[in-house]
Amino acid sequence: MAFYELRQYKIQPGKMNDWVDYMEQVIIPFQTAQGMVITGSFRDEEDDNAYIWTRRFMSDEACKALYTKVYKSDTWLNEIAPKVKEMIDSVVSVSRIQPTPKSPVQ
Repeated sequence: MAFYELRQYKIQPGKMNDWVDYMEQVIIPFQTAQGMVITGSFRDEEDDNAYIWTRRFMSDEACKALYTKVYKSDTWLNEIAPKVKEMIDSVVSVSRIQPTPKSPVQ
């Protein structure tokens, strides 16, 4: 059964614009090229350092395979991850969520 992943990050103070640009120009295109389905990217209106994004996975197996394909790749390890570490203060939470039966995203 398909599920979503809700990811919430704290971004280093003063780095949010850089982070959003990097997400939209590098991370999201790279992950989608590997097969990830990114369903949303958000800034928190009340917290200048909070960033939220969502991804959809069709199954546990697909999730595990995509995690390996993305996060074990040379591109991620050598090019993307070092830049991510410069901008993210912390990963606040990663929640696995399922749409309700009548949800429009079902």
